[in-house]
Amino acid sequence: MNQIGAENQTSITIDDAMSESNELDSCYNCFQHFVTNGFSKIDESSFEGDIIKTSFFSSLSRNPQISYRTKIVAIHKNSNTSQCWKIRAHSFGVYAKAVADTRGGDANIKYAWYGASKNEICETVMHGFSWRRHSISVSPAKHGLDSVLCSGVDGSGVRHLLLCRVILGKQEVVREDSSDQFHPSSMDFDSAVDDISSPTRYIIWNTHLNYNILPCYILSFEAPPYLSGLTEPKTIKPKTWITFGTLISILSPFLDHSQRASLEEQYTNYLEKKITRPQMIQRLRAIAGNQLLSAVVKLYTNKVQFWT
Repeated sequence: MNQIGAENQTSITIDDAMSESNELDSCYNCFQHFVTNGFSKIDESSFEGDIIKTSFFSSLSRNPQISYRTKIVAIHKNSNTSQCWKIRAHSFGVYAKAVADTRGGDANIKYAWYGASKNEICETVMHGFSWRRHSISVSPAKHGLDSVLCSGVDGSGVRHLLLCRVILGKQEVVREDSSDQFHPSSMDFDSAVDDISSPTRYIIWNTHLNYNILPCYILSFEAPPYLSGLTEPKTIKPKTWITFGTLISILSPFLDHSQRASLEEQYTNYLEKKITRPQMIQRLRAIAGNQLLSAVVKLYTNKVQFWT
């Protein structure tokens, strides 16, 4: 995997200069927090580390501008032997068996990524996910970009993801705008997804957080500087409008050649009035994905309207 380091900076601010001396300490303190709470660092080149590294970069493969410029800093494995974690692991196993017995012998256990700020990751390492409200959204192992976009940069410029085992059981489809739902719609379901055939996110309800999601690894990494613009929209002044052309130009660095060609073709069809505005928006979402599209448009406004 070709990984390119952070770009050279030609100048820094006074605040940057003052903070540089604290960056290594910040990174060390964060990792020390992981170790204190039962996560041990593993060698990236080990068999176990190599599997996680390969899985992570594979999940970003459709976005080469990000994957080529991302560098893994550390991988920590959950080696916690405390009584509390033993109970959580035992509860996970008991619930997995119960779901399997109910769902025809298959608990539908998957690995999934969870991205958040350093503080949220540390809180989860200490206390689990029970402090979250309503539900949490995690990304399937092959769709890591969604969680990468949700991760926050710490004081040393590092981001963190949790790689968890999740018990999905029988899933139902829940739309992104169904913010008022906070439990399965019936006893027939255990979790939710955005798309049954090709999910890009799993939804774990608050009622199940204590026993059907188990953090296994923490992956710490450095990402391209421009990724911060997608995950920290408050630093950019919102605009009322964004044209299709402008939006496509912003999306392009995050898309592969075939995706860019498809977008350009659809945009041409729209300009030639072969497709309607709603159809153009629908095809934008289908090609770029809701998570990336949402992150980009939030750079400009909290409520985007499209026009030519």
